[in-house]
Amino acid sequence: MKERVVQLVNWQELLETPAVVWISGLFNPMSYLTAIMQVTARAAMLPLDDMCLITEVSNTKDINEFPTFAE
Repeated sequence: MKERVVQLVNWQELLETPAVVWISGLFNPMSYLTAIMQVTARAAMLPLDDMCLITEVSNTKDINEFPTFAE
């Protein structure tokens, strides 16, 4: 539970969508994924029904293991 809170607090402090998300740490992951599709569809003016998500699942929590996204 503490790790969930830490993730949300860090996210809230930056006020931007993080590049890497611990999806299991979210309280309602499906809502988060749906919101990503809705925002992307609106921004690109695409039909929501045509949207699909592609995710990469990894077995690490260390942001430094994602050099593209490391701060």
